[in-house]
Amino acid sequence: MSVRLSYRALSIKPSATLTVAARATALKQAGKDIISLAAGEPDFDTPDHIKAAAITAMREGFTKYTAVEGTPALRAAISDKFKRENALDYPPSQILVSCGCKHSIYNLMMAVLNPGDEVILPAPYWTSYPDMAKIAGAETVIIKTGLDERFKINPQKLRAAISSKTRLLILNSPSNPTGECYSRGELRALAEVLLNHPEIIIASDDIYEHILWHAEPFANILNACPELSDRTVVLNGVAKAYAMTGWRIGYAAGPKAVIQAMTILQSQSTSNPTSIAQVAAQAALEGEQAIVRERCTIFKERHDLVLGRINKIRGIECVAAQGTFYVFPNVQGAIGRMAGVNNDVALAEQLLEHTGVAVVPGVAFGAPGYLRLSFATSTENLVQALDRIEGFLGAK
Repeated sequence: MSVRLSYRALSIKPSATLTVAARATALKQAGKDIISLAAGEPDFDTPDHIKAAAITAMREGFTKYTAVEGTPALRAAISDKFKRENALDYPPSQILVSCGCKHSIYNLMMAVLNPGDEVILPAPYWTSYPDMAKIAGAETVIIKTGLDERFKINPQKLRAAISSKTRLLILNSPSNPTGECYSRGELRALAEVLLNHPEIIIASDDIYEHILWHAEPFANILNACPELSDRTVVLNGVAKAYAMTGWRIGYAAGPKAVIQAMTILQSQSTSNPTSIAQVAAQAALEGEQAIVRERCTIFKERHDLVLGRINKIRGIECVAAQGTFYVFPNVQGAIGRMAGVNNDVALAEQLLEHTGVAVVPGVAFGAPGYLRLSFATSTENLVQALDRIEGFLGAK
């Protein structure tokens, strides 16, 4: 008997970043000397006061179902966070807690997209956006950017990408994979275009908000243009800032009708996020934030180390990131210099095979000819990985 799979399952790809990370882990477990620069998660441990809150919750029996939309206490903490850090006023009724920011984004796409709708994605983009849109039956319209534009779209490109079918625009700033961040002025310029298209919903993916060393303080498109509040959904979570990737808590805030639709969808899939993890997330948001700033400083130091070293390697060109824990170098100068290496996928394969360094090909982010390197690992690992890459490709 042959099993017939759905067209949804057959039409999408596995997450490229997770696939590379899993392969690196498997090789390491098999005894290979592997340094992974593929993982999109902090190497730090979850802070002790957050873990302690979860332990207390377990001991007190807080291990049952919660409301689908999240506990009242956590949604109140998120509401306070938005007021305190972002000058945004979202009552708890306009907040949905989900199983990670990825789940929040998925919920949003399922709630607002129909077959035939178009989703505008600036490229490079986070690898899961296009496949999520495909699951919803929507088409993606890609706006390509490059090093000369610092991987950011401008109003002219946005205007040209909009059609009568455009339903959703996703902005991720600071960006995975590039580390670039839009300024308030750049966001306002994009907003001026969007104000003329009231049918378009804007998704602001702010998950890297706190890992930022941009000259300006963090701002999203609502800070730049409050007039878009009736059709903007802000997406965030605790994974990156608080090293809580495995706790799986993300959240969305936006227009009440959209949040309600997302909540109904979630009620028929995961129901509530894990009760214990919600208590931990509340402790993260309400607790002392100094450790977040301290770790951001460490990420910036690692960034500077990687940037300085990688630009000394033959065939590689990289601009400074403004946040996150990634750099996104152009490797087209290295492609084609070795037999059998004619794209970024082949180069990444060669690096893994010959140097034991795992990186993610740029094509996974809609940017062939680039590689994403994560510096969410120790300085010792970074130095060793860069030594290996330079030894393989040669110095300039």
